[in-house]
Amino acid sequence: MARNSKGKTKAEPSGSGTALTHIDAKGEARMVDVSTKPATERTAVAEGRVVMSKATLALIETGQAKKGDVLATARIAGIMAAKRTSELIPLCHPLALTKVTIDITPDRKLPGCIVRASVKVTGPTGVEMEALTAVSVACLTIYDMVKAVDRGIRIEGIHLIEKIGGKSGHYRTRA
Repeated sequence: MARNSKGKTKAEPSGSGTALTHIDAKGEARMVDVSTKPATERTAVAEGRVVMSKATLALIETGQAKKGDVLATARIAGIMAAKRTSELIPLCHPLALTKVTIDITPDRKLPGCIVRASVKVTGPTGVEMEALTAVSVACLTIYDMVKAVDRGIRIEGIHLIEKIGGKSGHYRTRA
């Protein structure tokens, strides 16, 4: 990281040649002004995994968890989280999301659940943080609902899968 004249770090992503947009010339955090950016259709997809014992996964699959329907609750929690991202992540803009989909797939090989969120907006900024927040909270909800029977649950691999739209264009994680 480079330093400005006051000795504060100035973050620059490697290879891009541009400074980070959430850091001003003084090296201080700021919310980016998106008022002049055109509203375009944007989509982001994120994914994560909740790894657990086979017995815990069986409780989820058969609907026998004491707290209720784990997958339905996690799905709703993920949708709610996407809608509230700007309240949780300080420099995120509040967005009028047009679609949020949470898919949770039980995976016996893992064993556990694969959580995927797809978020869509027509607006001046992307929805990557909304997709990542949705996955994170859905995973945390699964953990919360079955932690009493399995203290060894792990949340792993939360990452952006794909981003479509906006100035930087299309991004897809390498397989």
